[in-house]
Amino acid sequence: MIADLPMTLSLPASFGGGIVLGFAYFWALRETARLIVNGGHPALGLALTLGRLGLIGAGFYVAVLAGGAALIAALAGVLVAKAVMLQVAP
Repeated sequence: MIADLPMTLSLPASFGGGIVLGFAYFWALRETARLIVNGGHPALGLALTLGRLGLIGAGFYVAVLAGGAALIAALAGVLVAKAVMLQVAP
């Protein structure tokens, strides 16, 4: 699995995976906020919330299996995605 990869491959893969996780997480957070403000269906908001928390938890779990450095790289990717999404927020 990812723990068997050399560090030169696992760290960029974890960073890239963190970016993807971050974009998915913060997109779902934005949609949940829009849903609440616009008076959308509560079940959809709950589904988005549980989905984004499950996704980020599973992604960080996979990063933990690859080691501490991979976890930090994944977290850095999530933070980069957050910064990018805040810059392009409408």
